[in-house]
Amino acid sequence: MKDDYQELVDEISALLGMPLTLENRDFGLIAFGVHDSDDEGVMDPVRTRSILTRKSTPAVRAWFEGFGITRATGPVRIPAAPDAGVFRGRICLPVRHRGTVLGYVWLLDETGQGPTDDRLAAAMEVTARIGALLAEEVRAGADLAREFRAVLTAERGWQRDMAVEALRTALGPGGDGTHVVVCVAPWRGADPTVRAVAGTAALCTLPDPWAGVDGAGVRSGDVAGGGARRGAGGEAPEVPTALALLVRLRSADALLPTLDATSRLRDAAGPGATAGAATPRRGLAELPDAWHESVAAARAATVQPRFGPVAQWSEIGPYRLLTSLSPASAVDPAVRPLLTPAHADLTRTAEVYLDHAGQAGRTASELGIHRQTLYYRLSRIEQLTGLDLADGEDRLLLHMVLKSARLRS
Repeated sequence: MKDDYQELVDEISALLGMPLTLENRDFGLIAFGVHDSDDEGVMDPVRTRSILTRKSTPAVRAWFEGFGITRATGPVRIPAAPDAGVFRGRICLPVRHRGTVLGYVWLLDETGQGPTDDRLAAAMEVTARIGALLAEEVRAGADLAREFRAVLTAERGWQRDMAVEALRTALGPGGDGTHVVVCVAPWRGADPTVRAVAGTAALCTLPDPWAGVDGAGVRSGDVAGGGARRGAGGEAPEVPTALALLVRLRSADALLPTLDATSRLRDAAGPGATAGAATPRRGLAELPDAWHESVAAARAATVQPRFGPVAQWSEIGPYRLLTSLSPASAVDPAVRPLLTPAHADLTRTAEVYLDHAGQAGRTASELGIHRQTLYYRLSRIEQLTGLDLADGEDRLLLHMVLKSARLRS
């Protein structure tokens, strides 16, 4: 289908004799025409960034949408704005299908006069064919999203088997190839297009399985004696979602481009978002397990930034076990008294002490306290928990509970 878009873009470019780009309604680059001008000045930063990064910034998008391009049914002329990095005027040809805008063809209007109305009308006829292709892609993406979501949420057994088979049929022969499942959470806004990460076969949003679970195993939306919190107007709170992507790989060791693209998607999700990638697999039978891995990796990244912009399940070490614990089992009764706001300093002291393998000097240095203060705090920790910090198994239990609590904070 990519070749189809390129052919139509080239057709418009030849018709108008002007450089152009085709973007979807989210300003993601789909195709662009060859630009052979000797005047490098016409390549303003906005167009250059769109071609190199395959997207435009939110500020650029808002500026262009201010000219009414989302509602327009014909060409829209937009003047140059050097302060916004737009050094040349543009003509926007909205790409619509059955009344809905699905994308935009952008022409660099170097002279300020542009092509004749007749030629623009002919170009708009081509954009209608582009609109039909985009609409078909949207429908296919919606179908795949439904099938992908069904696989990730179906109960184990015949229901999951049927969902996997339906997704395999929808994906065609490529369904049996090598894939990786990635997670971005929390995800804000509408589903991105499959073009957000090259090679994406399917994507969907799901309720974030980690949203609102605190260190005591209680949903943070629960209020003592009162149930779920509501907004100021009494409305039900928005349910946080996670974005799941199924990405095709050439091979299991060709993961880097996907991780880079997922990192950019994570940045687009806003502050606090993390991302995780499962172990690559062939076929679709283990997709639910892969989804669990990617969610676990994304969650581990919230407490260990060293795992990188996109945490890989294969590299999160003990968090592979900690993220599999249920909220109820993750907090041992002996440690529960320590996990209260009143004992925040003791909790921090215990974690740093165990992170440094019980080395008092390094612990006191990191905490910025005197060694005698450290010994006092350690004795208080033993009193509160009944654990013996000289006992290896007691230290292991405390360390696991503390790390698990951080995952749920």
